Amino acid sequence: MATETLNKTQVFLPLGIFAALVVLLGVGLTLNPREVPSPLIDKPAPHFELPQLHAPDKVFSEKDMLGKVWLLNVWASWCVACREEHPVLLDLARSGVVPIYGLNYKDERKDGIAWLQRLGDPYQLSAYDIKGMVGIDYGVYGVPETYVIDRRGVIRFKKIGVLTPAIVKQKILPLVNELNRG
Repeated sequence: MATETLNKTQVFLPLGIFAALVVLLGVGLTLNPREVPSPLIDKPAPHFELPQLHAPDKVFSEKDMLGKVWLLNVWASWCVACREEHPVLLDLARSGVVPIYGLNYKDERKDGIAWLQRLGDPYQLSAYDIKGMVGIDYGVYGVPETYVIDRRGVIRFKKIGVLTPAIVKQKILPLVNELNRG
């Protein structure tokens, strides 16, 4: 009898563990990696001081934006998805609803400048993050990524991946309008 119980335990325990792992894997595969909640939401934007892409002798910091609602867009000239997103940023910049600042991520300066000259520059300025250290502090998974930062320097929204006109209309603009009223 004890041997029979032991044999059932030896068989069913590994099967139970395997079944649980299959269920967890199945649930994980249904999740969208672009919708990973950021631990930075409602926290102060990480501090940085970086040279500007177009003016390497000048420094830009998130502290320069205190008192303003603004958008930080992480981009690179080598990023295919950034090219897809770019017309949306150009339209948003033309609207004047919110200032857009770029974080040029792990890019060659000359390539980033040439890319903006060729496609248009929606940014008030771009900070130059050649080593990607600021990107790490902001939890960048890959480019493009976009953050809405409030007047106190607190991150209120993060979008991993391409901004679409629908995301701008349904999420970014209402949030920016709310933050500008408050």
